[in-house]
Amino acid sequence: MKISSQKWIHFPPASTEFFRLPGKALNFQFCALASTRLQRRGHFSHVNKEKQISDPRINERIRVPEVRLVGPNGEQLGIIRIEDALRMAQEADLDLVEVAPNSAPPVCKLMDFGKFKYEAAQKIREARKNQTNIGIKGVRFGLKIEEHDYGTKKAQIVKFLKAGDKVRVVVLFRGREQSRPEMGVKLLQRVADEVAEYGSVESTPAAEGRSLIMVIAPLKNKAEAKAEAKRNAEPKSTDSENE
Repeated sequence: MKISSQKWIHFPPASTEFFRLPGKALNFQFCALASTRLQRRGHFSHVNKEKQISDPRINERIRVPEVRLVGPNGEQLGIIRIEDALRMAQEADLDLVEVAPNSAPPVCKLMDFGKFKYEAAQKIREARKNQTNIGIKGVRFGLKIEEHDYGTKKAQIVKFLKAGDKVRVVVLFRGREQSRPEMGVKLLQRVADEVAEYGSVESTPAAEGRSLIMVIAPLKNKAEAKAEAKRNAEPKSTDSENE
């Protein structure tokens, strides 16, 4: 099998990221594709390697002559040589973690780094779990809506507001109904008055094409609504257990 003596010559991504064969014309489209694929395979992992490290420096990665050491319980141990700090961490079966690298000297703390990372991840997950995003729901009315349908749609609005969501109430005009926008305003005002116990008007009626739109915001945010729903569900569960 004949092996070609031609070799690929690559330049790091910081420059041109182009590839060429000796004596051949440069194909820019092919070069860009080859560069992208090699980067995905980790061929340029040495480039900006320090920027990819997001964790603080620990143990032997801390390369300074001395550090200001903090004990595992927060006690101040003063400025200590890095060799002594590493020895103390090893004797206590803990890690030496750099918590303030920009200080002079850097501040390091004795801690269980694995446990610290786990607890930090737990806090992030808990914060995301408790994070509430207010949604916006939509309910449409016709100008000549029947009373039964009106009650159904109003019940939907109440349900959304009690759950802590905003409601975008829309009145649709058909044909000649567009010449009577005051009727749409009257209908929206009726809706706002009848759901005032659960929400208030955030955006007054405004025309948009063949529609009239009003936004109602809940009086309680989503977290409060969830907490109240949970409290209301507890007596029911206890009663069922007693039976």
